[in-house]
Formats: sequence, C-alpha cells, structure tokens
Amino acid sequence: MSKDTNSTRILIAEDQAVVRAGLVAIFQQIPDIEVVGEAKNGTEALKLFKELNPHVVLLDLVMPEMDGLATIPKLLEINPKARILILTGFGDADNVYEAIRLGASGILVKDSTYEQLLNAIHDVATGKDFIPASIAVRMVREHTYPQKPQEQATPTETQLTQRERETLRYIAQGLTNAEVSEKMVVHERTVAKYVSNILQKLRLDNRTQAALYALRNGISELE
Repeated sequence: MSKDTNSTRILIAEDQAVVRAGLVAIFQQIPDIEVVGEAKNGTEALKLFKELNPHVVLLDLVMPEMDGLATIPKLLEINPKARILILTGFGDADNVYEAIRLGASGILVKDSTYEQLLNAIHDVATGKDFIPASIAVRMVREHTYPQKPQEQATPTETQLTQRERETLRYIAQGLTNAEVSEKMVVHERTVAKYVSNILQKLRLDNRTQAALYALRNGISELE
C-alpha cells in the first residue's frame, strides 16, 4: 500500500519482535502512517532517531541495554520538540509518571484498542498529549500530576447540565463512553455529545484534562 506524502512518520522502539511486527502490520494498512524504522533498544532508537527524524517515537518502557526512561531525555537532547508516545504493558504508576515528567507526550497501554492506538498517534503527532483517563486517575491518586493553565476552573462550569456533571464524574472514574452509557442508560452517541459539551464549556482539550478537572474541583472524588 502506497503511503500519503504527508504521512505521520513513526519510529518503533520495542524489544519484543512479535509486538513490533504486529504494530508494523497494523500501520501498513493505514495510508497516513508510515513506519520509518524499528529498534529493539534505546541505543538503536537514538541512532535511528538522528538518521530518520520521525514525527513520533513509539517507545517501550522496558528494553535491554537502554530502557525507555533512560532514552526519553536523550531523544529530547537531540530534538527538544521530539514527540514520544510510551508503550507500557503494565500499570506501573511510578514509571508512567516518571516518563511524563521526563517529557513523554503520551502513554499507551499495550492492550489498548485499535482506535485508541490511532487516536494516540494522531494526538501526539499533532502536538497534543495522550494520557488515558484511567491512567491519569491513578497518577492523581499517587502523585501530584502537573496542572496545565487550561485545567483551571472557569465561570463556564456553572453552565454544565446535571447530566453533563454526571458524565464528568464518570469520566473522572476512568470509564469509557460505552461504560458511561450503560451507567446512565442512554445511547453512546448521547454520551459523546455530553463529553463534547463538557470540553467546550470548560475549555479543555480532552477527557483526561476533564477527569483531572473533576478531581481537583470536587466534582468527583478519588475512591
């Protein structure tokens, strides 16, 4: 399959050959994503990063020789604007938090859905952060998560309807739209509309920021 000339160029750094092959196979089917290189450790990733200048580095946290945490600052030394999406196969809050602190742009759990994978690549490539709400909630429980200016409370919070506030509470619990629709006994498209309204009214970029907003402003509490 020929790739679009404006394709997002991906460098995959993952020590498990089967996982690398699976990711490559997925990306080969997507016209606007191109895998330009594969590395099995951080040392190889740095070399290829210099040579290939990819838009996004898909970086495993656990690798031999040089792991993901050691690789992040070195990638940013080469290019301070490097976009790094961390691949993790576990819920290790300490390592995930450290990866974000070091400058990673997003977190992707290896058992994520196909849609989440593509959304993560797109968000990171276009300059946004991608941190699933469920991971963000765990990070808030165990650490002081960095707060962005747009997460500050605004007067528009009072414009949220009762159903939107209920949706926001569920988002803060890390529930997906499908799970929220079951809880609220409404169609998933209705939940998607609620989420869109919440982000617009609170001037937030994504549901992760919405989850953090809810936790910080007392709309939802850590359980």
